[in-house]
Amino acid sequence: MIIGVIGSGGREHAITKFLSFSKKVNKIYCFPGNAGTENIATNIQIDLNNFEKLKNFIDENKIDLVIVGPEQPLVDGITDYLQKFNIKVFGPNKIASQLEGSKIFTKKLCEKYNIPTAKFGIFTNSKDTLNYLGQVNYPIVIKADNLASGKGVYICNTQDEAIVAVEEIFDGKFGEAKNILLEEFLNGEEMSFFIITDGTTIKNFGTAQDHKRVLEGDKGKNTGGMGAYSPSRLYSSEIEKKILDRIIKPTLKGLKDLGTSYQGFLYAGLMIVNNNPYLIEYNVRMGDPECQTILPRVKTDLFEIINSCVNEDLKNSNIEWKDENSVCIVLCSKGYPEKFEKNVEIKNLEKLKLRNNSYIFHAGTKKIQSKICATGGRVLNFVSLSENFSSARKEILENLNNLNWENGFYRKDIAHKVIK
Repeated sequence: MIIGVIGSGGREHAITKFLSFSKKVNKIYCFPGNAGTENIATNIQIDLNNFEKLKNFIDENKIDLVIVGPEQPLVDGITDYLQKFNIKVFGPNKIASQLEGSKIFTKKLCEKYNIPTAKFGIFTNSKDTLNYLGQVNYPIVIKADNLASGKGVYICNTQDEAIVAVEEIFDGKFGEAKNILLEEFLNGEEMSFFIITDGTTIKNFGTAQDHKRVLEGDKGKNTGGMGAYSPSRLYSSEIEKKILDRIIKPTLKGLKDLGTSYQGFLYAGLMIVNNNPYLIEYNVRMGDPECQTILPRVKTDLFEIINSCVNEDLKNSNIEWKDENSVCIVLCSKGYPEKFEKNVEIKNLEKLKLRNNSYIFHAGTKKIQSKICATGGRVLNFVSLSENFSSARKEILENLNNLNWENGFYRKDIAHKVIK
């Protein structure tokens, strides 16, 4: 089979890496990929907004299956477009992708189907929002309605902080904002819960804990993710049943009532309060960096899982897991998530010696004149599997220390809640 993978981040490098292990995969194209995928696939520079051009390339190169990594093409309707031409696509359609594309769409679905979530209010202009902020209890959560690459969420402890958040969102920091969402602050612990579904069958696809804040101790600004560990320490069969019965199944029923179904990975960002799950948000794809921690734990051929999902035969796919724990630490460019320097060379990367259960997944990288350079804020993902979280993190920190990239920084406390 010839596979196409859309995306250029650490998630897409991880997906490409584990697809490459399958005996049934002959060739992989990445659109556009990065310096890491270049070693195991053919990177194609193509405008992902030009669906026709992408479709023509897929036809000309006889690509059998397209896997969509990031959220933007899904929200823009790439699955619907390619399927019109009988191209097999792994990823939800445009309507189902509104679960991530519009936080307000999801909140209204929660309201209609009694899905547990934080109490909320929707506002359409800064004047009404600012007036309301004088009457609320703090802390409060403020969200941009539209896609914001994981950064459009503010946890505000004071009215002054809330005013800044509202002004930044309505001033277009995350693109044009027609609506803003205010939510009550839920006091609990976060958990990332993943499923894969073909529209009928639902299968668990792992749990993780993401670390969004830029500074150690979970402080500072929100980022796209500074690291993660898997499985989540909060996981139990009891909590899984609650999540499926109270959140996932009602959501999928809501989509069916809208005349559509969901196919692909679905990521529920949850807050666990007194052993009860509340939905914070949905992502209509694997998380990043959670994907990089979860995939190394999967025993089953990734291609077989995805192919059975696309063929609506997931019920006959048995997903097996390794016993090991996984940690991922993200190496970022200095200055991230604000301004950072681009096209900076990363030296000594090829000299690092990794053991069997360790990986480096590229994110914001590119080969420039045969040198590997950092082009993004999140640059590399260092991942390790081990019997315990402590030894996994220790190995990663040794590898990061050996690399010693002077233009980068990383958090040394990833997985601190499961490491004494």
